[in-house]
Amino acid sequence: MAAEVSFMVDTPRGSRAVSVTYRRQGTGEPLLLLHGVGHHLQAWDPVFDLLAAERDVIAIDLPGFGTSPGLPDGVSYGLTTVIPFLAALCQALKIDRPHVAGNSLGGLLALELGREKLVRSVTALSPAGFWTPAERQYAFTMLRTMRQVAQALPVPVIERMSRTAAGRTALTSTIYARPGRRSPESVVAETLALRHSPGFEQTLAAGREVLFTDDVPGVAVTVAWGSRDRLLLRRQGVRAKHAVPGARLVRLPGCGHVPMNDDPALVARVILDTSRPVTTSTPAQAQHA
Repeated sequence: MAAEVSFMVDTPRGSRAVSVTYRRQGTGEPLLLLHGVGHHLQAWDPVFDLLAAERDVIAIDLPGFGTSPGLPDGVSYGLTTVIPFLAALCQALKIDRPHVAGNSLGGLLALELGREKLVRSVTALSPAGFWTPAERQYAFTMLRTMRQVAQALPVPVIERMSRTAAGRTALTSTIYARPGRRSPESVVAETLALRHSPGFEQTLAAGREVLFTDDVPGVAVTVAWGSRDRLLLRRQGVRAKHAVPGARLVRLPGCGHVPMNDDPALVARVILDTSRPVTTSTPAQAQHA
């Protein structure tokens, strides 16, 4: 069940109260889960229980997504604002240097948290920021198209489409390689989350300036890319490996941009392996990209 935590953050207009919706379960070392643009914490549902069997798992709605309110007026959604926000969130939740796994935007944030030495390990699933200008424009156009569709369709139509495999494919095949596996309830919820995300445009605006070129030294990093990612093409994983030479680059066969739905067992194993001692073997199913 989701809960809410409130805390203070510094803004150009002084200290302001913010709140975040989160779900927490499990025991062991803390593991923070960060979703992508337009999504919500339920993106992690397929792997949540698998991870909670070994970790204290905290999945959050990023500010301006899901049911978390947007950032205060006038506050940017760029890395220089969101990273301190996440650091303050960890302090409010009393978790010290968690492991972190992120998808898309969440993957970029996870890598930046690693670069700032705020986390113990990083698993970045199809992280943003390793694009060319043309690839970034393509991804943003696809995301905006998905949002326009979500905003244009009446809710009864979304609900009716979600009840068939063809309808779920039409609504979510941009991000899932196997959209038919998503439950009708999940497809409705994530379509409405995309429709109502107040942080959507501000996040894309901040993303126009993002190009991740820094190393993440001293932190265990895995970058994993779905072989069927239609949003951020898998060749960007090679650029990620060049930028973060110490990272383990893993291929997720048959997975799309949000791989947690397409192969929950494999994605959970990749995340758990990254947060174990470096002597732990890599997943048998994961293939180097």
